[in-house]
Amino acid sequence: MTRKQRMLAAIRGETLDRLPWAPRLDLWYRANRRAGTLPPKYRVASLIEMVDDLGFGHHAVVPDFRDLRGPEDDAGRALGIYNLKGMPYRSVLENVEQRIETMGDRTTVTYRTPFGSLRTVTLYDENMRRAGVTITHVEEYAFKDERDYRSLAHLFRNLRVEPNHEGYREFSETVGERGIAVGFVSLAGSPMHLVQRELMPFELFFFELHDHPDQMTELAAAVSDYWQRVLAVVGASRCEVLLVGANYDATVTSPPFFHAHIEPWLRRYADALHASGKFLMTHTDGENTGLLPHYLEAGFDIADSVCPSPMTRLSFKAVRDVFGGRIAIMGGIPSVSLLPSSMSDRDFAAFLDRFFDEIGDGRYLVLGVSDTTPPQADFQRLLEIAKRADRFPVKPSQPGE
Repeated sequence: MTRKQRMLAAIRGETLDRLPWAPRLDLWYRANRRAGTLPPKYRVASLIEMVDDLGFGHHAVVPDFRDLRGPEDDAGRALGIYNLKGMPYRSVLENVEQRIETMGDRTTVTYRTPFGSLRTVTLYDENMRRAGVTITHVEEYAFKDERDYRSLAHLFRNLRVEPNHEGYREFSETVGERGIAVGFVSLAGSPMHLVQRELMPFELFFFELHDHPDQMTELAAAVSDYWQRVLAVVGASRCEVLLVGANYDATVTSPPFFHAHIEPWLRRYADALHASGKFLMTHTDGENTGLLPHYLEAGFDIADSVCPSPMTRLSFKAVRDVFGGRIAIMGGIPSVSLLPSSMSDRDFAAFLDRFFDEIGDGRYLVLGVSDTTPPQADFQRLLEIAKRADRFPVKPSQPGE
């Protein structure tokens, strides 16, 4: 099996030759390359050359948010509108005047609509570059007060969506048989989730949801129109797996909120993608207590970056038991276990013993690091997990399964 075939077989619950191991290494690699602290053997290697040499699967899920054709591709980031080179679609803003100004590490974007102007400011500084981070920080959100509802609705209703076949093809060919070239759709799991996480500060969102429910519903409807256009394009793409939504947490996207505002849209995307033979992935890296039953109802296929105890309250076995083969997992190893400052060598060995006991038969699992391998991770611990994964006794499928 190639590494990609092994990962896809795991997602389907099929027979494996060995447990797939595909840790997310992008932030770790960029931070250590910049600091000159990569393992000596890989000081001049690319990330792909390194994972090829190690035999790891390539975790090609979370994109490089600096993979841009030009400044205009990053203009919509503070609106939750991404135009990365390797995405399967592209959004084009029409009937809105857009002005982009970059001064040092800050980018200011001004939008002029028939209903008023909007302004966003994003930051990408040296501290972020040293940490390997590629996504910018939003310093000034588009929504300031209720006067901005109509402007934002107009903006989203005037977004044209077109295929980006060539860009995704290049990305897919670069990943090749090393892993799954996941088609990035959105960090939001639904239109209302996009409003919450992208358009305004968290506290203001809940005040607005209480004080101006009708305007919030109208804004989410405008985003929904855009999302329907996105779905039509990505559903016809060549992607085998698409990522919609990220960073759920029981304190931010509470079970009632998730059920009302996120679950229906994930279900809509899942149903549409399943009809064309595709898998839906979502990024579940927060505290999932109370959310697991809603994940089942949402109908997605892959929970990326499931992060168990000691970083959250749920054990890995508890998550596996609820999913029961209906949702595959990518991830599982909590990032703190890779840090000697957080877990001693003795505790790390004991943790791995417990963790591999909780895997069960190993199906529906692509083993990885949740959320990502931190820059200070002990490289030898990554190698030890790889050895354990190779020795893990995978179980053949039973007749009729």
